[in-house]
Amino acid sequence: MPVSRERIDLAKRRLRNILQAHVVANARTLENKIADAGPTNQRIDPHVLTIASGEMMRAGDILIYREGDGGTPWYYLKGTPEDQLYVRLAELLDVHNQTQDRLFTLRTGQALEIAVSKALQAQDALHAVGHFRDLAEHDDSTLYRKEEPPSLVNGRVCKGKLDFLLYTPNAGMVGMEVKNIRQWFYSDREEVQELLAKCCALDAVPVLIVRRYAYEAYSVLTDCGVILHQMYNQRYANADVALALRVKDKRLLGYHDVRVGNDPDQRLTRFIETNLPKVLPAARGKFDEMKDTLAEYASKEISHGEFVARVRGRDGEPPEYGLGYDYDPGGERY
Repeated sequence: MPVSRERIDLAKRRLRNILQAHVVANARTLENKIADAGPTNQRIDPHVLTIASGEMMRAGDILIYREGDGGTPWYYLKGTPEDQLYVRLAELLDVHNQTQDRLFTLRTGQALEIAVSKALQAQDALHAVGHFRDLAEHDDSTLYRKEEPPSLVNGRVCKGKLDFLLYTPNAGMVGMEVKNIRQWFYSDREEVQELLAKCCALDAVPVLIVRRYAYEAYSVLTDCGVILHQMYNQRYANADVALALRVKDKRLLGYHDVRVGNDPDQRLTRFIETNLPKVLPAARGKFDEMKDTLAEYASKEISHGEFVARVRGRDGEPPEYGLGYDYDPGGERY
């Protein structure tokens, strides 16, 4: 997708302004403050931030601090005084490292899955498999036991488990995945390919629920019968309410959209009860038409560029999109 010089220059100005105000920031904070927030006409999608920040890094205007091998990269402007940099890093790393704790990430994953499960259990238009058995037995400081849907259905087998498996008479099988992570989703993400592989194997219409997706993902994937729903927030478990308050602090990580609890909100309930059953029949038709192409893409028989070209009816032409949509100033996938 062509990106105008005007948008790239705007992204550079916003990156500079945020880093001047906050001294140092990780990719998720920059993404949240520039792609998620700000005046509507000044919001810059993550793939444009990648282009802009890459140019700034090559020019030496943005530098990286990384704690240890493979640690999270932190970005700051050239000329930032070292005393300011390390004081801010100490503040931010204290909070950030708590969000990398394995039990925390597992609780966070369950928080949105449970909300989806509750919404599915409360409706009767879709037959749903996959639920949590012990929600009434303890609080969410302890992980709940998930009863996963089967990976073998009517002789069809998929590798791994879907989060939920649904059935409706007018659309057949439906495979649903729930990803409660901060990154925006584009069609080149590995999680998308994994969902497509499972759904193609089971002949199930794919449904993906995420915090945010880019228009690129919507425009490409919905043409293939994939149904997308974005939450516009990230869920934390009730047990992590204190950490939620800290990550939302605009002077710290600034994740303003974090919500606490595992009950479905009105928007999620409306999607599950009303919108999803309504759009499934048309999605089934598109999925059946594009299933072979989706399976080739999911198995990496064709590249992302070839996949998009086929969806656009431009097979054999140069790809319209490149890889690396995540905001990634260092050119690394993480």
